[in-house]
Amino acid sequence: MVNILILHSQVPFVRGGAEVLVEGLRDALIEYGHTADIVALPLGWNPPEKLLTTALAWRLLDATSFNARAVDRVICTKYPTWAVEHPNKALWLIHQHRQAYDLFGAQFSEFGVDTRSRALRERVVDIDRAGIGECRPRYAISRNVAGRLRRYCGIDAQPLYPPVPRSGLRAERYDPFVLSVARLDASKRIDLAIQALAESRSALRLVVVGDGPDAASLRMLAERTGVADRVDFLGRISDDRLRELYNTCRAVYYAPVDEDYGYTTVEALSAAKPVLTTDDAGGVLEFVDHRVDGFVTNADPTSLAESICAVGDERIARQLGGHGPDRVAALSWDAVIEALAG
Repeated sequence: MVNILILHSQVPFVRGGAEVLVEGLRDALIEYGHTADIVALPLGWNPPEKLLTTALAWRLLDATSFNARAVDRVICTKYPTWAVEHPNKALWLIHQHRQAYDLFGAQFSEFGVDTRSRALRERVVDIDRAGIGECRPRYAISRNVAGRLRRYCGIDAQPLYPPVPRSGLRAERYDPFVLSVARLDASKRIDLAIQALAESRSALRLVVVGDGPDAASLRMLAERTGVADRVDFLGRISDDRLRELYNTCRAVYYAPVDEDYGYTTVEALSAAKPVLTTDDAGGVLEFVDHRVDGFVTNADPTSLAESICAVGDERIARQLGGHGPDRVAALSWDAVIEALAG
């Protein structure tokens, strides 16, 4: 039996795939006979200097023991958990602080392109290179995440995919609606689905699950484009209700900007539903091939509208969705626990 701590950076008042992942990892470690728990510190980036003070807090944390109980291994997940000092530090990289890398100076970044922002960015990169460089072994949740680490920091990590977190997914029906499951912010591009629905002239509805800062503006967009009566905003819902929606939808829309991994993708495939995505969706494309288990189009409303029209034919949705379960069947906690705790 090994005492393992999973180190996590928690953004207060936000719950997403990262929280599902670390909780699933903890439960799996316990199920496999280890003693495991999660240690989280809050992460903020406004002002950006908070990124540095949070890293310092992790560095000052003595994670080798708590109350005379030794910690045999720590597993780092997100910036800046790898700043912690521990002689047996593993990495399962969910993502780095992307605003300092591929999103630097862009719409989704708190950094500008001024001298001060560039200096802060370099500090963040230095923290990553030093802390991640101390980790052995090093894994990432997808090829996309591993590729960013290699491209920006010159450090290699092996892809190690998380399993499908939700049980009971299956194709019960292919009812006439497209399901979207994502946080309602700009990077998830729910606006693209609404615009595409307006262009498609399809009879399908769009069911949007999730909450976030763009909820009001997305409702206004649905009104403005004339599809408010065909878009249902459900907010946060129960696991049972979400499972029901996966099992009865016609298809699932998921097209974030260069996604790390995306539980929505593997849950849709597990439910034998085709995934509608775009060619810049990052980790989603590690599981979805065009006209095999979904549609991969350009990231514009007209192209996505064609995908929506295509799955208007239930036979096409069933045919594509039928390939999904085999695509994700090999994902399991066995490989993850062997890699991270072995």
